Amino acid sequence: MALGVFGLVTAEFLPASLLTPMAADLGISEGAAGQAVTATAAVALVTSLLIVAATRRIDRRLVLLAFSVLLVVSNLLVAFAPDLPVLLIGRVLLGVAIGGFWTMSAAVIMRLVPKALVPRALSILFSGVSAATVLAAPVGSYLGDLAGWRNVFLIAAALGLLTLIVQFATLPSLASSGSARMRTLVDVLMRPGVGLGMIAIALVFTGHFALFTYIRPFLETVTGVGINAVSGILLGFGIANFLGTYLGGLMLERNMRLTLMGMPLMMGILGLGLASAGSAPLADAAMITLWGLAFGAVPVAWSTWITRTIPDEAETGGGLFVAAVQLAIAMGAAMGGAIFEVSGAAGVFTAGGAILLAATLMIGLGVRARTAATA
Repeated sequence: MALGVFGLVTAEFLPASLLTPMAADLGISEGAAGQAVTATAAVALVTSLLIVAATRRIDRRLVLLAFSVLLVVSNLLVAFAPDLPVLLIGRVLLGVAIGGFWTMSAAVIMRLVPKALVPRALSILFSGVSAATVLAAPVGSYLGDLAGWRNVFLIAAALGLLTLIVQFATLPSLASSGSARMRTLVDVLMRPGVGLGMIAIALVFTGHFALFTYIRPFLETVTGVGINAVSGILLGFGIANFLGTYLGGLMLERNMRLTLMGMPLMMGILGLGLASAGSAPLADAAMITLWGLAFGAVPVAWSTWITRTIPDEAETGGGLFVAAVQLAIAMGAAMGGAIFEVSGAAGVFTAGGAILLAATLMIGLGVRARTAATA
């Protein structure tokens, strides 16, 4: 499961490190190329809301294997895309795989291990996200410069094939309960505190992905560094993000509310700091590293909040969580692209920082940190 997450997240965010050469090769603007992220997120959002009901009678093993097949096909389409429409078709297929896999991942983990080991198993699952963050951006930008961005996506396709083989060999049969309906989404969303929590999740991830999608153009146009420095800074972000995952686990054991509020507050301040720092490579590198550390704790914190708030509807809760995150990715990338065309990367970082501070305020005012009442 962690390998599956690693392959999907790597493919999802490769455009963030390859935006400049992709745009140049396809003859489009960087803002238009950034919509490859938007398309993936938009489709993942819809998939996350529909997939549980649509596959309610299908063995979960077969469904997860199908998502890995889509991962391979998507990367191959992108690697050989002659123009933007074919590129977007490949990213749409990736959106289906991401939305479906993420929606079912927590529920599948809960069935693979004893209840007492679920938190540890979830941390292993999220280690796949952290590993992808460590490798996808810096390695993607570095290899893209050496061998071309298309070959990077071919490597991602090979990783997807490896994932498919490993999952085929190891995943047991997992019969579906067959009980989920579309109405269940509404019922869960109407529980006390759940709706407000989903809005807060969307705001936090919107702010983050507005920044992350355009990090390479920011480093090149505002900070003024070359490809080697970009790769090094992104590597620092990824390593810090990996450490932040474990930092988040330690903080959650002590104070969930502080973790939910503290991380977006720190990220918002750093976003505004980056926008105002100008050409200061060392300062920018330090702030981006701290931003990676803070964001590493965010998915762990909100996933823990979900499991404590909606423990009896794991797949449905996972679908709502994924939908909120994917809506945020689509909004962040789309908003970032529009702002980038008008005011450049500095404007994107200012807007992203402001959204993160607004999310912090909402969490402080209304998001519950304790278990909500169940139906």
